Amino acid sequence: MATKLHEIETDWVHVKFTETSQFTEVYGFSGSQGVVNLEGVRLRPRGVPSKTLAIYMHPASTLQLLPMPQEMARHGVHVLCAASRYCKNDAPLIFEKVILDLGAYIRHAREVWGYEKIVLNGWSGGGSLALFYQSQAEHPTVTATPAGDPVDIAGARLIPADAMIFQAAHLSRAHMLADCIDPSVIDESDPDTRDVELDIYDPRNPNQPPYSSQYIARYRAAQMARMRRRTAWVRETLDRLKRRGGDEMERGFVTFRTIADLRFLDPAIDPNDRKPRSCWIGNPGTANTGPVGLARFSTLRSWLSQWSLDDSNANGETAAAGIHVPFLAIENSADDAVPQPHTGIIHAAAASTDKSMHVIRGATHYYQGQPQLLAEAVDTCLTWMRARGLA
Repeated sequence: MATKLHEIETDWVHVKFTETSQFTEVYGFSGSQGVVNLEGVRLRPRGVPSKTLAIYMHPASTLQLLPMPQEMARHGVHVLCAASRYCKNDAPLIFEKVILDLGAYIRHAREVWGYEKIVLNGWSGGGSLALFYQSQAEHPTVTATPAGDPVDIAGARLIPADAMIFQAAHLSRAHMLADCIDPSVIDESDPDTRDVELDIYDPRNPNQPPYSSQYIARYRAAQMARMRRRTAWVRETLDRLKRRGGDEMERGFVTFRTIADLRFLDPAIDPNDRKPRSCWIGNPGTANTGPVGLARFSTLRSWLSQWSLDDSNANGETAAAGIHVPFLAIENSADDAVPQPHTGIIHAAAASTDKSMHVIRGATHYYQGQPQLLAEAVDTCLTWMRARGLA
């Protein structure tokens, strides 16, 4: 569909709201001063008014330089790229607080800017965030974080979005970690002590791709066992700090080797068009030992809220069952970050009566070097929004 392209006007956005905290989590953004300061970027097509705002938000990153928000704005959509208080630092991230941040942006968009319609665009890690937000905005149920700290989501009076787009997004950060954590680690304090038969990057491992169903089952069970050992240690440590009292209320820690999904090496597992022996952050063997892997640095409370499969409230499939607005799911068939089944699982789980799913064949996670597929993604979103009076 031919669409006129527009120049983009960029506005820096500052949103703040009052919140008290027992201790400072992030430098300068929340804590004893009692104010949460949020920063975002609004992209507006020059000379094009709109009563609809599309919001992109990732729990731990900024999205204004990624291709989708930029192209949506160039095609006439008003876009807000919203950063949480944990922008580029997910070590202390609490999901229950992130949805309060998103709620503050949406209230600002409605009450200050005057937008009448909000479309939540959940891209990548923002997918489960958007689902968690919308489910709690429609029907708030969460009263505390998984660590037991109270959180007043009902009192925040979150404003539900009018529609949702779930694009190149996974079930949750906890699901991603459960599938990617390296089960070969025997000693959490020494990443060099490993079980060779569970180390998929060790050439001495007799189990090589294509992996047998028996090995896949053994590997997944060992991953879940490590996840739960880690969570048990987190709970024990947090309980000990609480019982002991004193000044120490939180603790940071390192979890080694967390980029080891069997899918990276075996394209026959949940097959799609992805490139084997690669992942969204490069060579998976290198990423597994690098400093930027999933959950590499975390606090105790953040682990329970963000990374624990048994505790996190930001479970996309569960949250999807609580949303009822028009819903579009987009799967990129060559995605090297999001496992192939995830989009379909979310689409099936969504309670929306108006829901659609579209697969973009050959598209990677970031559409890097794929202008035609990026154009297809934008056109898919615009066509869907126009059909619902949102663009």
